[in-house]
Amino acid sequence: MDPVLRDEVQFFKGPLGVIPNSVRTMAHRPEIARAFTALNMAVMTSNAGVTPEFKRLLGYVSSFASGCLYCQAHMILASERFGASEARLDDVWNFADSPHFTDAEKAALAFAHAATQVPNAVTDAHHAALRAHWPEGEIVEIMGVIALFGFLNRWNDSMGSALEDLPRAKGEERLGDTGWTVGKHI
Repeated sequence: MDPVLRDEVQFFKGPLGVIPNSVRTMAHRPEIARAFTALNMAVMTSNAGVTPEFKRLLGYVSSFASGCLYCQAHMILASERFGASEARLDDVWNFADSPHFTDAEKAALAFAHAATQVPNAVTDAHHAALRAHWPEGEIVEIMGVIALFGFLNRWNDSMGSALEDLPRAKGEERLGDTGWTVGKHI
């Protein structure tokens, strides 16, 4: 990996503890790795009421809905690293019935789940629920997370990105009740 790019992608060690193998693969085309790193930083930075912890939980729900095992493990790890409580980590895959999420968070998570499906399942009711709880700028942040993980879910599942040890261990520890396995990401 180009030494300058190697320095740029060190950013991922903060939220994840590792440089993802997906980014290492992108580094075969440094302009892609740089653009992805910049987009990730822009999307995952909290500008208002969408906290860093909640953005990671949104990423998890999007990845769960798409079936990307690689990103599920990464986002459950990152959610924990960004302060998600045990209760929120345990209930995020079943957020709709959980008392550990606010109505605003449930609206955003339901939107993320619907937006990730193919074909897209977002309805007017999803939009109305979002608008009832979130201002437009925060809706843009929420959608940014969903779209970022749409890219990552396709990338990692299609490329068969090998799951690193730290997120793999966290997936095994936290996600067994969801049917999670390492799958093709060995």
